[in-house]
Amino acid sequence: MSGHSKWHSIKHKKAKVDAQRGKIFTRVIKELTVAARMGGGDPESNSRLRTAVAAAKAANMPADNIERAIKKGTGELPGVSYEEITYEGYGPAGVAIMVDVMTDNKNRTVAEIRHVMSRNGGNLGANGCVAWMFHKKGVITVEGEDLDEDELLEIALEAGADDMKNEDGVFEIITNPSAFEDVRSVLEEKGIPMTSAALTMVPENTVKVEEKEAAKVLRLMDALENHDDVQNVYANFDIPEDVLAKLEE
Repeated sequence: MSGHSKWHSIKHKKAKVDAQRGKIFTRVIKELTVAARMGGGDPESNSRLRTAVAAAKAANMPADNIERAIKKGTGELPGVSYEEITYEGYGPAGVAIMVDVMTDNKNRTVAEIRHVMSRNGGNLGANGCVAWMFHKKGVITVEGEDLDEDELLEIALEAGADDMKNEDGVFEIITNPSAFEDVRSVLEEKGIPMTSAALTMVPENTVKVEEKEAAKVLRLMDALENHDDVQNVYANFDIPEDVLAKLEE
């Protein structure tokens, strides 16, 4: 299983814990604010904002919170100005890692990310050191007991998706960035429940990680995800299912 899919499925389970909701809301609010600042406050003419609004709704964010975040981005309400930065580096077992952050203090954030990496067996690298290993893709997660896999696949492919994976009853629909909005819109129109929909970075190749290093890799991923300025973490690890099962015991 690819690093994206493996970590995505682990995060999906973690997101069901109520304690995680505050963190999810913080990330979505930042994305709404930055998207509105860069492309305007109308989701119809701003595809990035449209995606952010869809993510907010999937996280059950109240409409007032969404509207307030957008207005902070357009300047109608006072708010913090965030800078978007992507850091690159390596984790245990040579795993390639990319970290997207939104911060109001670049110097503080880079120092803290470097510290998180080094204390968990990783190291921060130069710009471009691992980015070439990843490709931008749209990933839409769909979950529902009554869903017919063949029917969902047919709908997704007809809408322009490239592929669909089934991970323990959770479907991941993969698209090219250019087709992402079309596929998401079709699923929404058909009333298919999406638990997440976002453009993400998918690794071209993966590094197989066995039990001894796997725990270290997941510990580093967790530590990065828990940093307040981090929006997304991508990696190219491949942990076998039996190893992951042992770690979850």
